[in-house]
Amino acid sequence: MSAVSFAESSFFPLPPDVMLIPMCLAQPKKLWFYTNLCALASLLGGVFGYALGFYLFESLGRLIIDLYDAQDSFLRFQEMFAAYGPWFLILKGVTPIPYKLLTITAGFAHLDLTVFVLCSIIARFSRFYMIAVLLHFYGEQVQAIIEKRLMLVTTLLLVVVVGGLLSFKFV
Repeated sequence: MSAVSFAESSFFPLPPDVMLIPMCLAQPKKLWFYTNLCALASLLGGVFGYALGFYLFESLGRLIIDLYDAQDSFLRFQEMFAAYGPWFLILKGVTPIPYKLLTITAGFAHLDLTVFVLCSIIARFSRFYMIAVLLHFYGEQVQAIIEKRLMLVTTLLLVVVVGGLLSFKFV
């Protein structure tokens, strides 16, 4: 499961949820161990995805930008990603949208590595802890709901997280 979680954050299409949920249900006493392992592996995979984007920029990205004479556009993109990238990482990191796209983009845009890691910790641990909390309290009942309505569950949780963040901003 940790290998899948690592790979999913950098290049692999299969989300670790398909392994995390059955493993937690099979051994409920190891739920928090599995959740922490999954989240930590995802974080490390995200750093690997960041490195892919960061180092591929010089070999491949620069070539593409020069080919299209898009230096100014790329500078604007970097500025925009520096300003809003952390929010993208946190908000999209808890959804089923492929996290690898954000990790590689963050590296490509040279987002500050510390900011990237902190946002990734918030996003990935939140995502897997939401699943773990639901499994802890509702067990097999929630498995069917998560499997059938993963996007709906994620969207609702995302609304709660965004609402909470906005409430801090307006208080």
